[in-house]
Amino acid sequence: MITLSKSRFKIGLACPKLLWCMFNSPDKVPPVDEATQAIFDQGHEVGDLAKKHYPGGVEVDWNKGFNYTLERTKELVKQRKTIFEASFKHKQAYCRVDVLVSDGEEWELVEVKSSSKVKDEHYWDVAFQLYCLEGAGIHVRRCHVMHINNEYVRQGAIDAQQLFVMQEVTKQVTELLPRIEEKIEEMVRIIKNPKMPLPALGTECVNPEKCPVCMKDLPEHNVTELYWIGKKAYPLINQGITRIADLPKDFKLNPKQKIQKNCILSEKPYIDSPAIKEFLKQIKYPIYLLDFETIQPAIPLFDKTRPFQHVPFQLSLHIIEKPRAKPEHIEFLAENADDPRTSIMNTLKTIGRIGTVLAYNMSFEKGVIEDIQELFPKEKWLHSLIDRMDDLLTPFKNFWYYNPKQHGSCSIKSVLPALTGKTYKHLEISKGDEAARKFLAMTYKSEKMDKGKLRKALLEYCKQDTEGMMEILIVLEDAISLYRSGT
Repeated sequence: MITLSKSRFKIGLACPKLLWCMFNSPDKVPPVDEATQAIFDQGHEVGDLAKKHYPGGVEVDWNKGFNYTLERTKELVKQRKTIFEASFKHKQAYCRVDVLVSDGEEWELVEVKSSSKVKDEHYWDVAFQLYCLEGAGIHVRRCHVMHINNEYVRQGAIDAQQLFVMQEVTKQVTELLPRIEEKIEEMVRIIKNPKMPLPALGTECVNPEKCPVCMKDLPEHNVTELYWIGKKAYPLINQGITRIADLPKDFKLNPKQKIQKNCILSEKPYIDSPAIKEFLKQIKYPIYLLDFETIQPAIPLFDKTRPFQHVPFQLSLHIIEKPRAKPEHIEFLAENADDPRTSIMNTLKTIGRIGTVLAYNMSFEKGVIEDIQELFPKEKWLHSLIDRMDDLLTPFKNFWYYNPKQHGSCSIKSVLPALTGKTYKHLEISKGDEAARKFLAMTYKSEKMDKGKLRKALLEYCKQDTEGMMEILIVLEDAISLYRSGT
């Protein structure tokens, strides 16, 4: 008999094709990647900390197998214990409950989430558990979601009572409860069908962008790459229109999207020379090209930090004194588990009193410096860095320069290869979230790794961002002398 766990039920809500593949063609489902696994691991850490709210609670060891968890749960229910990972089965549904608290003859269900708020999907999550519990004869009086309090500021040891917010969701969950069995039966029918479903994107496959099976095999310059098209791409794909070049003539495009389509058809970049020239005029030498790498743990690691706050652990700074001068490079990467922000602040002191501080997507770097300013209120000079910042993203966000090789993206990971041919593929670390994960593992976990090799990889990655900015600047400077607007 097919049994749906809570995680499979949530997959079924998201996409019937993905659910079908999980049971019938698992080879079509890619393995969990490092980024997703890191989210799972963070959830486990948050869950373990939440248990401190319930001293005396007893945990069911789910590693001992399906039948053991069910029988052990029954024993603890009879003893009216607070139970962690209590397990229940009803008909074709099985769940484990984060926390089940005895309330006299009744019970309270607590679902722990590592998010900073209750989301719609959490109501379905808890409703599925409630279905299992009530089917097993457990009467639940109240349901709660315990989530992270993002206003909590760490001072000393983590205060688990202050780190979490408890939000009652009984009403919302009770309203969904009558629909759970119907949903389960529908999912079981899908799984049993020998034919793989082909769900409509955006409706039956709710979030195709995150679905690992529904967005494969799209052609180059497909409609999902159209700048800021978002969910409007899905009805087009459902109609069989996959390429931007094949969009119907009556499909309304905004000015940036028109530029993108024209570039695809002409196979040439669009360059608005006057606009780029005005932008470059604003940049004053010496230029300080700045990039931070940050971690943002759900459980704050340092005093005076909040959950999910971006904490810089690394920076790269290239200094160009005058046009085409050989740059000076300064870098910092935290060496131990201490709060790195003092060292980051001291490294920023190498930035001179005049000249433009240039970042790519400067709101991020600006936010990091603002947080450092808040931590060190006496360091007034940090304000001047913010006042002197400019954003190299601007010409690309405004489509003053667009190359069809960008595929609709203005990120530096897309712009740099499109303009210079230089990619991040050769680097051992090639993404910001990967850099954060590796740094956390190297510094705060007991994982075995070659730390010297990893430090070198982190430094190379961060350095490439500021080196890339220099190369992009050169391309822009060359562009205004080689092209006229719109050619």
